[in-house]
Amino acid sequence: MPANPLLGVLFHWIGGLASASFYVPYRGVKRWSWEIFWLTGGIVSWLIAPWFFAWLGTEDLGGVMAQVPGSTAGLCILFGVLWGFGGLTYGLTMRYLGLSLGMAVVLGLCTVFGTLIPPIVQGDFHEKLLATTSGRIILLGLVVTLAGIIVVAAAGAKKDVLLSDDQKRAAIGEFDFRKGIMVAIFSGIMSACFAFGLAAGEPIKALSAKAGTGPLWTGLPILCLVMFGGLLTNAAWCVLLIVRNRSAGQWIGRGTAAATDEAGAKAPLLANYLLCASAGAAWYFQFFFYTMGESQMGRYGFSSWTLHMASIIIFGTLWGFAFREWKDAPPRIRAMVWSGVGLLVFATVVIGYGNMLAA
Repeated sequence: MPANPLLGVLFHWIGGLASASFYVPYRGVKRWSWEIFWLTGGIVSWLIAPWFFAWLGTEDLGGVMAQVPGSTAGLCILFGVLWGFGGLTYGLTMRYLGLSLGMAVVLGLCTVFGTLIPPIVQGDFHEKLLATTSGRIILLGLVVTLAGIIVVAAAGAKKDVLLSDDQKRAAIGEFDFRKGIMVAIFSGIMSACFAFGLAAGEPIKALSAKAGTGPLWTGLPILCLVMFGGLLTNAAWCVLLIVRNRSAGQWIGRGTAAATDEAGAKAPLLANYLLCASAGAAWYFQFFFYTMGESQMGRYGFSSWTLHMASIIIFGTLWGFAFREWKDAPPRIRAMVWSGVGLLVFATVVIGYGNMLAA
């Protein structure tokens, strides 16, 4: 099947929507500590969903995985472990900065590293990005993406200066700009390792295609390995917190004070499990659609990372407005945010056009 960049952009937008939405169900979890709901959702996103959908979409998944060289599998898992640090702190960023500003800072850094490092390491940066018209247009799209991210982040910083502490915490319960920015920078750098894990897993795509898997689904087995690495990091940290806080009993409605409110009401277990499963599934589906989108971008597949990041910020900003995180910001700052979103939308068009020229 020939590459179809327009279809690829659509898949990336769906994946971006899934990623921007994943934390929303967590907001409805009642009387569970952070480590409990994060690990519960994570088991779905990092373990259950990758293997289930890879089993559905891959011809002879067991046979394909048995042929993967140990070095390739090891690299995918290693980059997944490093990405896990980014994902772990990504959740903390949402707590401290909110959806709009948190995503802008994290994903801005993630965009630069995740898009440019793979072609630099592979030695074809000049050939792919500088030597052709398509490559230069895609590079322009990356620059426009970064401009949009900077505008959104700057609007968030201006909002932080103008609003009182009470107004900030009314929109974001645990708002802490300084702590949030530090966590966001670390998260953005480490989150880019997912792109490196996908690049390291390219040989697995060939094995999957050889087994008869359709081009849209050949990347699914890679997700099993990279996301397993993320599980290792997140599970280790959550277990440490569970032991320290003695919160394990919350899974069955017992444990620390977080499991009950002042009136003694217990956590709504069924609702909490369903909300965490929804969050975990949404977190996984961003990469499910990412691999589908990448399969349609042709020889400039690495540009998928920029499209993915831009889409997440677009929908993350929309969620920020939906949750009234910007309600107390002056009109000029809200207009600034929308101009940043407009730049990001334009960037996806530019990158898609660059890929169409090369198709």
